[in-house]
Amino acid sequence: MFRFYVDKSQIDGDFISIIDSFDLNHIRKVLRLKVGESIIICDGGGRDYYCQISEIDNDKIISRILETKKNESELGSKIYLFQGIPKKDKMEWIIQKAVELGVYEIIPVRTNRSIVKLDSGNKKNKRLERWRTIAMAAGKQSNRGIIPKVSDIMSFSQAMEYSKDIECKLIPYEGASNINATKDIIKDINNFKSVAIFIGPEGGFEEVEVEEAKKHGFSPISLGR
Repeated sequence: MFRFYVDKSQIDGDFISIIDSFDLNHIRKVLRLKVGESIIICDGGGRDYYCQISEIDNDKIISRILETKKNESELGSKIYLFQGIPKKDKMEWIIQKAVELGVYEIIPVRTNRSIVKLDSGNKKNKRLERWRTIAMAAGKQSNRGIIPKVSDIMSFSQAMEYSKDIECKLIPYEGASNINATKDIIKDINNFKSVAIFIGPEGGFEEVEVEEAKKHGFSPISLGR
């Protein structure tokens, strides 16, 4: 069954309006769906609506809700990926795969060894728009109950502040050892409602960054040799 996403404001009692121009074109001209056919609509908040198309107009498609279910694809813990900005288009691949794997939010971070500089201006805005489009497409493709957020680009200090309320915070670091300690943390990860993973760029983290992260509750962990 085909699946679409709407804002909660588009749900009115027993009916949902699809107004996104891409979805309208896709339903009418690509999928060629007709009145009476069934679709799934997700509100982006973890709830799926099993619907029947009741009206197809030029500016909207109205569907009647037949059944409502909680989306079962989301993980038990909210995973926040703090990602040091890598070179070229690697970030696009990272976002796509992270969304497919179940990440809740992606936070691009400027670290000391980040080569790409996207501090402000049109280039930054275009890159963010591209990243968010990829997150949306990956969320739809993997039947996510939410469309994971790609936040604005943050400095290292902003990222530390943003992470303050997250329960479990991990920073894989080549200077860390004891893979068994990492395994113990992973074994108990479901006990936390929120988990932050901070991944560095190609050049890794500077030691001063790891020390600063530790002050903000991050635990350096080893991923093995």
